[in-house]
Amino acid sequence: MRSFLLALGFLVSLFAAAPSHAQFANRSLGLSLGYMNFNNTASLNSTVFIGFDASMYIESGFEVVSLTKIGFPMDPISGQRVVGLAPSLGVRYLFLEEGIRPYLGADLSYLHVFKPQGDSNFFGIGPNAGIEIFVSDSISLGARAQFNTYLSLTERLQTSLILSAGTAVYF
Repeated sequence: MRSFLLALGFLVSLFAAAPSHAQFANRSLGLSLGYMNFNNTASLNSTVFIGFDASMYIESGFEVVSLTKIGFPMDPISGQRVVGLAPSLGVRYLFLEEGIRPYLGADLSYLHVFKPQGDSNFFGIGPNAGIEIFVSDSISLGARAQFNTYLSLTERLQTSLILSAGTAVYF
């Protein structure tokens, strides 16, 4: 009988226990606005973009990050605005993890440009640096700079300097 009461007490305590909470939020979703400079190459001109980003804290200051950019650069060949879609996936290291978060990272990028004379596909890699400043417990403002080198089988090498500012919600 005693072991039954102990088991029943243990079972009740499991159902009555409150869920544990992490010390800080470790996932985010954000929105950014930025500028991509393609150095006026034969394929693309510079453009403003809107970005959708996400991050997930791994451990020991490392985060996995994703940023998808949508821009409308001018195509120098046709003289028309085209649509560019540029998702990226990367890792960054946070030097500080509290209210101010400076970081360095690297991204693998893909750039797909929908052009009238045929689509272009580029694969890239590049370092980035930035800072996030928390304005509340779960909202941050940030700035980011990135340099990408894009390779394509059908077009010459593209380089791009990317500057952006944004906000993120942590949960």
